[in-house]
Amino acid sequence: MKMLINVPETVVADALRGMAAAHPDLTVDVEHRVIVRRDAPVQGQVALVSGGGSGHEPLHGGFVGPGMLSAACPGEVFTSPVPDQMVRAAAAVDSGAGVLFVVKNYTGDVLNFDMAAELAEDEGIQVAKVLVNDDVAVTDSLFTAGRRGTGATLFVEKIAGAAAAEGRPLEQVESVARRVNENSRSFGVALSAVTTPAKGSPTFDLPDGELELGIGIHGEPGRERRPMMTSGEIADFAVHAILEDMPPRNPVLVLVNGMGATPLLELYGFNAEVQRVLAERGVAVVRTLVGNYVTSLDMAGASVTLCQVDEEMLGLWDAPVRTPALRWGM
Repeated sequence: MKMLINVPETVVADALRGMAAAHPDLTVDVEHRVIVRRDAPVQGQVALVSGGGSGHEPLHGGFVGPGMLSAACPGEVFTSPVPDQMVRAAAAVDSGAGVLFVVKNYTGDVLNFDMAAELAEDEGIQVAKVLVNDDVAVTDSLFTAGRRGTGATLFVEKIAGAAAAEGRPLEQVESVARRVNENSRSFGVALSAVTTPAKGSPTFDLPDGELELGIGIHGEPGRERRPMMTSGEIADFAVHAILEDMPPRNPVLVLVNGMGATPLLELYGFNAEVQRVLAERGVAVVRTLVGNYVTSLDMAGASVTLCQVDEEMLGLWDAPVRTPALRWGM
């Protein structure tokens, strides 16, 4: 496979060096693998720290900045960061108001963030955690006990980050984050397999003319394989799977997310079909985001995430944000 890299062993470090050069408003510690907003710690504000394996960019480092994350910890490709990274990040951003860990539900992430929370608290840092487990496709996958954490991570980080920016105390920021997760559901589809730099070839076999319904962001199996479907048929399947699990009582935020190798031309067309299905089901849409936000390296495909919101959550979504990958209102 052709990749724009030097050697697989330095992929993450090289990317972090490039990120530091592109975004001077971030402090990027390449050696210790920690990305911090340059003005941290912000006095009087709860700090948000997240992280996970690299390969899902812009998640999480691309969401560090005012109105969202205070710091992010990138692991090796598809590998959890280690507790030392998380403790270092928490210490860098804690202003005394406490730190919220945003954790996707993958076994390595959960174990390492739990250990980091204990270590940080030993150093006098108050820590709360929220677990993101929004994927309706499967329960108990190759990487998880329970449901996987996917696209809702963006909604949790943005809305909780806005609550923190308002100066809300840790327990309120944690409560908002949990509400976002509880009201979010996702479903992903793969049109091609993913290739990691270390392997250099597809990590699973997806024959030409087939797609995987319910794929995970590391290439974990989904619900079933089928012959290739149209954009409209895929939207029908994905949205119906979400609404069967969460019939929304309130209007929804919509994220149509690319897995990394699907162009915006296709994603916008897919969004048109998602909006059609939601309209047919009588679901009101208040905001829509389309693009590559929670990716899986070079996988072709897309995911749909719905988050039902009340007036408070919508206001926090609309609040100003300034990060490399998400910015408005500033």
